[in-house]
Amino acid sequence: MIRVYPRKSAAYFAKCFTNHRNFGNPVFVAAPNIDTIVSLAKRRGFVFPSSEVYGGLGSAWDYGPLGVELCNNVKQSWWRWLVYERDDIDGIDSSIILNRLVWKYSGHEATFNDWLIDCRKCKGRFRADKIVDNKCPSCGASDWTEARPFNTMLQTKLGAVADDDPTALAYLRPETAQGIFINFLNVQTTMRRKLPFGIAQVGKSFRNEVTPGNFILRTREFEQMEMEYFVSPSAEHTKLVDYWVEQYLEWFGSLGIGRDNLYLYEVPKEELAHYSKRTVDIMYKYFPEREKPWEELMGIAWRTDFDLGTHSKNRLDEEGKRINADSTEDLSYFDEPTKQRFYPHVIEPAAGVNRTVLAVLMDAYSETKNDKGETRVILKLSPQLAPIKAAILPLAKNKPEIVGMAKAIKRSLQPLLRAVYDDTGGIGKLYARQDEIGTPFCITVDHQSLEDEAVTVRDRDTWEQERIKVTELAEHLQKRLKPYPIPPPAEPI
Repeated sequence: MIRVYPRKSAAYFAKCFTNHRNFGNPVFVAAPNIDTIVSLAKRRGFVFPSSEVYGGLGSAWDYGPLGVELCNNVKQSWWRWLVYERDDIDGIDSSIILNRLVWKYSGHEATFNDWLIDCRKCKGRFRADKIVDNKCPSCGASDWTEARPFNTMLQTKLGAVADDDPTALAYLRPETAQGIFINFLNVQTTMRRKLPFGIAQVGKSFRNEVTPGNFILRTREFEQMEMEYFVSPSAEHTKLVDYWVEQYLEWFGSLGIGRDNLYLYEVPKEELAHYSKRTVDIMYKYFPEREKPWEELMGIAWRTDFDLGTHSKNRLDEEGKRINADSTEDLSYFDEPTKQRFYPHVIEPAAGVNRTVLAVLMDAYSETKNDKGETRVILKLSPQLAPIKAAILPLAKNKPEIVGMAKAIKRSLQPLLRAVYDDTGGIGKLYARQDEIGTPFCITVDHQSLEDEAVTVRDRDTWEQERIKVTELAEHLQKRLKPYPIPPPAEPI
């Protein structure tokens, strides 16, 4: 299913989903529901409930040995794609705690609110915009309090006398974007950038969500991958939004996320954020079992010149007064060809690590039957994302020669790729375990290996096996482990 914008033809957006992934790779089957992924994640060391020894903490999760590898691989893929493979984007890492004035002038202190309502019958508290058919999700009643605003920024205090000093109030950042905006001039001058160019950042953000939930989909602590693309006020901004939508659809395809599970949502004018003139959300089918299966995977917004202007000392309002009495810098840009000074507009693609990881896991999950009719789970992760690239398995763990050869192969591969040695079960169980955590290849060392210096390489998705010389193994694996290709980026409009 492809949902298209009203303003564009179906043919335009159809190409966003074609020619970017199906290079002979298997069809990925999404998980039936999030609960399936929760079970797999806990069982196989991807994600654990946080603080579990003390009963847990609502909507807080710890990433286990495989989960942290998967998250790192997603972030590295994004960074390589945007910062390394393009010529117009630089990266930064800004502070999590910023001067409180940043959030005053960005509008977060005044407007970063959810609207709360309470059920008078069961005393449950909910976001007003999430109530369906005016019925309480807990008890079914329709007796509500008046809606009231609740600021979702998490507060902290700084300094040894914080309790006695009201100026010590600070916030854990609710987004990484503001750290980019206040560093615009630093990056532009030190890197000698000319418009258009972008600044990318990966980092933790925090929001005191009223109703977090659905596993890692909505949490109070999460990780963002945001990029702010600065352009001229005269640029074709709506076309640039379309451009970045297409770029991200191709990148998601390279991660193995199927096109049938993505949906484009043009945010209506009345739902736009105060800084946005146009926003397109890329939705993912996180809830395939529901009548309304879609939830936001990421958004691409045209933020106008609001951000750089609001943080600048020289920006004036309609009455000619400074809108920011506290800033010490002017974040405008001087365009040498036109001899004009202006505040650049911003196109912002904002994605989340956690939501991307959940979509990747759901799309990669599949089940099949083995020769005995037993159900087997195969996690068909893109090779670039797989936490473990190759597992080295000795056919006989009681044979020192076989074990020694297997461990030597593991050591030789480790500098090139993430490899593990495993002898904790029979070969069938070892294969099943590696299939379930998404390891693309299992390398079996057997008795014949001692004679012919070759090993059996088993493919995760097809279960096909081939015999490869040990001296050729590293090259063979590196060729097979290449990520699904992304078409070269088109020039921005």
